[in-house]
Amino acid sequence: MNILLLGGGGREHALAWKMAASPLTSRLFCAPGNAGIAREAECVDLDIADHEAVIGFCRDQHVDFVVVGPEGPLCAGIVDDLEAAGIKAFGPNRAAAQLEGSKGFTKDLCRANGIPTAAYERFRAADQAKAYVRARGAPIVVKADGLAAGKGVVVAQTPAEAEAAIDMIFGGDLSGAGAELVVEEFLGGEEASFFALCDGDVALPLASAQDHKRAFDGDKGPNTGGMGAYSPTSLVDPAMRDRVMAEIVQPTLRAMKKIGAPYKGVLYAGLMMTAEGPKLIEYNVRFGDPECQVLMLRLQSDLIPALLASRDGLLKSIDLRWLPNAALTVVMAAKGYPGRYAKDSVIENLEAAAAVEGVEIFHAGTRQDGRRILANGGRVLNVSALGTDIVQARDRAYQAVARINWPEGFCRHDIGRRAIEREKNKIAGRATGFGS
Repeated sequence: MNILLLGGGGREHALAWKMAASPLTSRLFCAPGNAGIAREAECVDLDIADHEAVIGFCRDQHVDFVVVGPEGPLCAGIVDDLEAAGIKAFGPNRAAAQLEGSKGFTKDLCRANGIPTAAYERFRAADQAKAYVRARGAPIVVKADGLAAGKGVVVAQTPAEAEAAIDMIFGGDLSGAGAELVVEEFLGGEEASFFALCDGDVALPLASAQDHKRAFDGDKGPNTGGMGAYSPTSLVDPAMRDRVMAEIVQPTLRAMKKIGAPYKGVLYAGLMMTAEGPKLIEYNVRFGDPECQVLMLRLQSDLIPALLASRDGLLKSIDLRWLPNAALTVVMAAKGYPGRYAKDSVIENLEAAAAVEGVEIFHAGTRQDGRRILANGGRVLNVSALGTDIVQARDRAYQAVARINWPEGFCRHDIGRRAIEREKNKIAGRATGFGS
């Protein structure tokens, strides 16, 4: 079958890599793609915000199935328009994509259906939001209601920081994303990423993962789109997986169907593992980035039948198999990210880095210039590796990073740190007789 993948980041490179390996794939297109995706798919210069142009391309190239990577087109209704034109598409429609497109919508859905999440209130006026902050105290979390490319969430340590965040959001810095905001309680604990494929009725849990959001080692610096990830995480064992499905994912599917917006696609639950149990931080309506990269490395099954089953309401027939190996990815970003950064610096020695055993390098923000690979974004490369455990996956990934010649880039050097510490503590506990 002919498949079109929409997007051009590291997530889409991982998806393209996996889909290109499927015997079901005849031709794989990607719009707009990047220098790495071009090795797996035919990259096309197509504005994915122009739905009519996407539909026209699909008709001209006899595309059978469209897979939508990023959240923007989903929230803009690309799936609705493709399906109306008779073209099969993977991902939620506009109504269901509100789970990411409006944080207030999701919080209200959780409140109405008893889904565990942080206490919150919604505001359209700065004075009322600030009064709520002063009454609640800090730390406290301020979130723009709409899509803000990862820049709409502020974890404020003081009321003054929270009030500054409120002014920033309502001040127009985030465009339409800041017409409304949510202020919610700060949840203590450790974050985990939980993914499930959904077909409107059935949810199929995927492998667990954990992301590193802060820019610098030791979880310091500003929040980013993600500086690395690993899978699996011991925070989500089989018992916790079942609990998340029963308390969070399945009630969400039932609630969405009840309001006439059945959810089809991948549902990404950002969780906080609190002393009281898992609580939903927020939903994303697409694969995480960089979590998708480690999931695709570990997925043993063909991805395409699962995506088709999600769209067709047939997930009951799907049984996904996962490699027992661990996977880890290190994001290499342009210096200055997530703030201002320069483009068009040259990246060298990628082939030597990819020659490390177990390593795959997924491109995020790159472009081809003759024989040269140039940086073309904030997050630029995902240096990813499989290993028998997290330690080996980490060592392989960083061995590959060390071979890359890119002075204008940087990365964190502690991806997987918490997982490795937990494993060491577990082993030490067994040795002293206190482990289980």
